[in-house]
Amino acid sequence: MRLKNKLPSLLVLAAACAALPVANAAVSPAPEGLFSVFGMPITNSMVTSWVVAILLIVGVRMMIGGKPKEIPGRGQAILENLLVGLKEMIEPIVGKKAAAATLPFVLGFFVYILIQNWSGLLPGVGSIGGGYEDAEGHFHITQPWIRPGNADWNGTIALALVAMAAWLYIVLKYAGFKVLIVDLFGNKADKEEVGNGMWLMLFPIFLFVGIIEVVSIAIRPLTLSVRLFGNIFGGENLLHGMHFFPAFYFLELLVGLVQALVFVLLFSVYIGLICNHDDGHEGQAH
Repeated sequence: MRLKNKLPSLLVLAAACAALPVANAAVSPAPEGLFSVFGMPITNSMVTSWVVAILLIVGVRMMIGGKPKEIPGRGQAILENLLVGLKEMIEPIVGKKAAAATLPFVLGFFVYILIQNWSGLLPGVGSIGGGYEDAEGHFHITQPWIRPGNADWNGTIALALVAMAAWLYIVLKYAGFKVLIVDLFGNKADKEEVGNGMWLMLFPIFLFVGIIEVVSIAIRPLTLSVRLFGNIFGGENLLHGMHFFPAFYFLELLVGLVQALVFVLLFSVYIGLICNHDDGHEGQAH
């Protein structure tokens, strides 16, 4: 009954959104260059990323207030709760041994990506910059000065490459090269259950599966970066196309949070697939 009563209002809202003009509202897939330093172009997404990073560093320092205290203040308590929450989320995924090394990366990725995603909701993003005025007196932005770092594929591929470098470091440190190779190409069958003949015949199959797994690892930076870029870039186009209709701000807040969580959860899962083994399995391996 409640949905039935609200249906006319929802239809009116949908019709109003559909009627909004969307011409010339698309965001360029490529970032816009603002200036160059020693021949290297500095884009609007790069400047936004740097500003966000500086604000994060300064903000964390201000919240802690210098040295961490045994009795935390409000700002330090917020950060500690965030840290504890992320630790409790990833520890079952990556395992206890790798949790301490994984946590700083997860915390850094989550906060940085979340703020970068939400930076596109700030007033003036994409609507302040150089452009031209048409015959009707409307000003069209062709070179916005501010662009979210994650709405630029260069930024998300850099994040994904850093994540995979961190993955390799943690896996080699807490699992080792031998465990990594065995996990990828090793024969997972139980010799006692399948017999010696079948166990030997399964080697080529597991070798082929290992090659497929290596290919999937190689394309992880692409999948991580494209997923994040596509969602944030699409959100920017949605906001501009709907002329910053207020209802879509809540949607983009949700998308920004979900995409930050997806990135760190996938990063944790990649580590846990190699490093997270139960004690009984580890004891047999040693």
